[in-house]
Amino acid sequence: MHLAIRREPDPLEGRVAATPQSVLSLIELGFSVSIETNAGAPSGITDSAYSDAGATVVSSLETIDLVDVFATVGTITREQANLSEGAVVLGMLDPGAHAEVLASLSNRGVTVIAMERVPRSTLAQSMDALSSQATAAGYAAVLLGATAMPKFMPMLVTAAGTVRPAKVLILGVGVAGLQAIATAKRLGAVVTAYDIRPETKEQVESLGAKFIDAPTQEMDAGGYARAVDEDTLAAQRMVLARAVAESDLIITTAQVPGRKAPVLIDADMVDGMAAGSVIIDMAAGSGGNVEGSHPDAVTDVGGVAIHGPTDLASRVAADASRMYARNVLEMVKRMVTDDGVTVDPDDPVLGPAIVGTEVPHE
Repeated sequence: MHLAIRREPDPLEGRVAATPQSVLSLIELGFSVSIETNAGAPSGITDSAYSDAGATVVSSLETIDLVDVFATVGTITREQANLSEGAVVLGMLDPGAHAEVLASLSNRGVTVIAMERVPRSTLAQSMDALSSQATAAGYAAVLLGATAMPKFMPMLVTAAGTVRPAKVLILGVGVAGLQAIATAKRLGAVVTAYDIRPETKEQVESLGAKFIDAPTQEMDAGGYARAVDEDTLAAQRMVLARAVAESDLIITTAQVPGRKAPVLIDADMVDGMAAGSVIIDMAAGSGGNVEGSHPDAVTDVGGVAIHGPTDLASRVAADASRMYARNVLEMVKRMVTDDGVTVDPDDPVLGPAIVGTEVPHE
């Protein structure tokens, strides 16, 4: 069995799909492992570290023999020629945006597995790449905000006077939001948070933050918010507008896989913020939670800096890669049988993550 790890082509992507430790485990499973040179460099992993673990470092994956498993962090944007019959491709593949090339792979008999489709269940915890990478991104978002703000995060009592702590608002209390809350609290900020899901109130308060008393609603069967009626939306925005105006740093995290991100902060709310305030829109790559945000850009609106980073997890690439490599390893373990690599479509973890051959239409 042959497994290949690529050097990510996106210049903003610093993560890698395997570490020397995961390579050792893959070899124990019976794989030979090929890794493109400098694949781990942004994560602080040298080619020699991979070689010492037993991998073969190659100048390009185009030069190697047929591959049974091709693992990546980012999506596939072109055909992969050297895949064996029945090969598996897995990664954070963004199927909605790259449906045609993924469908072409499926039509060749390649099993395409989107790591972001791994179910968020107890059984799949060790394979849940969305959660592991959201943890990294939530942490990095706070550090970005802390360095972008023109003030301290914690309260300081000095001979030159007392400095008040920064007020941080987190909108969206999933994995990224909870990590952002915890990180901002560690840095000494006064933290408030809001999520439309009422059950998150206890989680927010357990981390020492204050939950904003705005309208909430129960989720649908899939765990996502139903459409909010106009009266609820108006009441929600009125309460949030006050919290937004009082905040020095806002981090928005609300995303729904396969859908455009909901707008949580409109232009009027931004206008109500003080100059020097900072917003980190973690959903900028999927439409944005903030009106006026743009992916991988900083937009100044009346002195308010709106950041739209799409590479937050890559900014802490070493640990993000360690977590992602573990996710990949555990997925691969489920595929290894006495007959080689086999993906059971009825497997409760692998099955939901398999990308079909259909190309969705708008």
